[in-house]
Amino acid sequence: MKNINFPIFKTKVEGDKKFNLTDPIQRKEYFEYKATEEIKKIKEYLKKNTFIIYLLSKKSSGKGTYSKMFKEVIDPEKIEHFSIGDMIRSFDKVLRDNSKKKELIEFLHEKYRGPVSVADIIESMELRSTKTLLSTELILALTEREISKLGKKAIFIDGFPRDFDQVSFSLFFKALIGYREDPDIFVLIDVPANIIDERVKYRLICPVCNTSRNLKLLPTKNVEYDESPTPNKFGRGQASNKFYLICDNADCQSVKNGKGARLVTKEGDELGIEPIRERLEKDENLMEQIYKMHGIKKILLRNTIPIDKVRENYDDYEITHEYVYSFDKNNQKVNIQEKPWEVRDENGVVSNSLMPPPVVVALIKQLVKVLDL
Repeated sequence: MKNINFPIFKTKVEGDKKFNLTDPIQRKEYFEYKATEEIKKIKEYLKKNTFIIYLLSKKSSGKGTYSKMFKEVIDPEKIEHFSIGDMIRSFDKVLRDNSKKKELIEFLHEKYRGPVSVADIIESMELRSTKTLLSTELILALTEREISKLGKKAIFIDGFPRDFDQVSFSLFFKALIGYREDPDIFVLIDVPANIIDERVKYRLICPVCNTSRNLKLLPTKNVEYDESPTPNKFGRGQASNKFYLICDNADCQSVKNGKGARLVTKEGDELGIEPIRERLEKDENLMEQIYKMHGIKKILLRNTIPIDKVRENYDDYEITHEYVYSFDKNNQKVNIQEKPWEVRDENGVVSNSLMPPPVVVALIKQLVKVLDL
């Protein structure tokens, strides 16, 4: 991000230990190796205290991944990741249940204060009209309702504030939910648009179980090649020459019944960030405005490191790798080459992308400092 100086946070330590960061057991050992003292301090803090963290970054940058991994590392019972988007989507089911719908209406009459009537809000929610659904007053009321069910926990809020005029609401947000003594912290995460673009373009899902993978960054165990012609929009054949993934989720019905389903591209993903480019710019502007604010606690996290700074600050296994495929026609076999993923950041600097765990290590260590533990 051009107007915020995100520091490089060194996680490399002396020693020759290596970890597979995609394996939950080894990932746990990794965190104990890299941040054991800081983890102990946060665990001790959470015995009597909590905090509220507002996650701010571009859309599809991994906020949920980072906060859920933090929760996994520290204490799943004391920490909650709360997504405003997930909350909004969950009300589709509520509105289809008459008793729950009645309960929601009664709650809004009691707690909601805003220019739009409750009747109009319910109608717009049923019609999925996000213009009314996403009003600040409504989000505050619904969030208070949902968080009150969680009990006293440290909370990562994902999706609020969305605009700069909502920042003041978020600063008083803890008073609404009874967290008056808890610190609130803004976590700003820098993820270049190029990374988000490739994550979206290469994203694939299983049509049976909805398992999500990435052809370039997170393949399944089975990669196959399709050289058969596929019809174009004029009905004529054209060579697809596509590598594709086969679902290997043990819980998937297609896997249980034989060969797993072929993962497919979700409609629109082939366009990458183009449909959301305006949203990404808005997210970036919000982060820059909050960065300039005084008197609020901030943590800065970065996803990419210039390649000439990687070796001195990170271990090789902390870098995201990409998978490059080729097809051996003689042996009818897909060959897979793994190498560090190189991308250009917002300033055009060739960089490597970090795996989520080292970013979470930076979050843990900075949080200890911010909380003065």
